[in-house]
Amino acid sequence: MTDMTNAPVTRSRAAPPKREYYAYFTIIFLAALPLAMLTWGLSAARQFALPEKGPFARAWTQARIITPHIFAA
Repeated sequence: MTDMTNAPVTRSRAAPPKREYYAYFTIIFLAALPLAMLTWGLSAARQFALPEKGPFARAWTQARIITPHIFAA
């Protein structure tokens, strides 16, 4: 019979570090922000009304969509 009391515990899949995720999120957010401001401004000028989502919300959404794709690859 095998003694398994001192066997090392291994994980089948390691989770990515949160610092790395937040670093990528921040970089992507800051890169998406100027484009989101531009598209928000153009859409406001064309429609003569403020869009429902502001530029920060648009950039935040883009960063939330793109960042997990990097870690899934």
